[in-house]
Parts: sequence; C-alpha cells; structure tokens
Amino acid sequence: MSELTLTVLRLGLLALLWAFVLAVVGVLRTDLLGTRVTARRTERERPRRSRAAAAEPETPAPRRERATLVVTEGSLRGTTLALGRAPVLIGRGADCTLVLDDEYASTRHVRITPAEGGTGWVVEDLQSTNGTHLGRERLSAPQPFEPGTPLRIGRTVLELRR
Repeated sequence: MSELTLTVLRLGLLALLWAFVLAVVGVLRTDLLGTRVTARRTERERPRRSRAAAAEPETPAPRRERATLVVTEGSLRGTTLALGRAPVLIGRGADCTLVLDDEYASTRHVRITPAEGGTGWVVEDLQSTNGTHLGRERLSAPQPFEPGTPLRIGRTVLELRR
C-alpha cells in the first residue's frame, strides 16, 4: 500500500472515532439534562383574532369552582395540586402531573378529568396493576370524584377539596 492510502485510512478512522465520541457525549448529555423545556407563548406573541371575530361576543365558558387535590397520606403528604381545565395524570412516570414515590403505583395509574358540563371531576383508573380505590370501592370504570372522598393509590391517599 502506498503511504497516501495509509494516511487517508488513518484520517478516516480518526474521523469515525470522533463521530462516535460526539454521539456518546450527546446521549450522555440528554440522559443527564433531560428533555428540553420550551417556554409558553405570552399574550403578545399569540396570534390576534380578526376584527370580525373580535366583534362577535364570546359565549362564556361555564364557571368551574376551584378545586385542589391534596395528598393526605403517603410519602408526599401535604402536597397540593390546583386543578384546572386540563386532565391530571397521576402515577410514577416522569410524564405525570403528580409523580408518586409509591412502589404500589403504576407508571400511569389514574387520570382525573373535568366532568362534562363544566362542573365536577371524573376519576379513571388506567388499568393499573394494583388498582385504585375511590372511597371503599375499587374503581373499575370512570366515576365522579366528589370532594372529601378519599382516593387510594397504593399507600398514597388523595382528597379533592374545594
């Protein structure tokens, strides 16, 4: 082999080695720092409505009483979560709204959603391994979640308060 061929092979292997090292660093960076969080748009950045749409009166959404989800038993005792219009996902998974440190909780254990009509809340078990108890009964289908009723997920007990 000529000296030129050996030099080209060495440089190619060196470039391949650096590409591998950079790929490993990128994966480690993602694992250590997690996913990137993007900021929400402010009112000024949101697109404006046309004048015709602005002239039409908006129908007001039904008023929902403010509700708070309170952890009454378990490792997160005293934790509160204000409920809004968005569904709340509870479990051990990092993508959950309320992340439980409970070995009896599934990754995605329970979903709490606003009830139709704008009043109240509905709790739904997401096929968890150990089940969910609303009051004294095991949850098998979506049920209304009334204030003061305990919701047991493993060793964690939650309560809806207004």
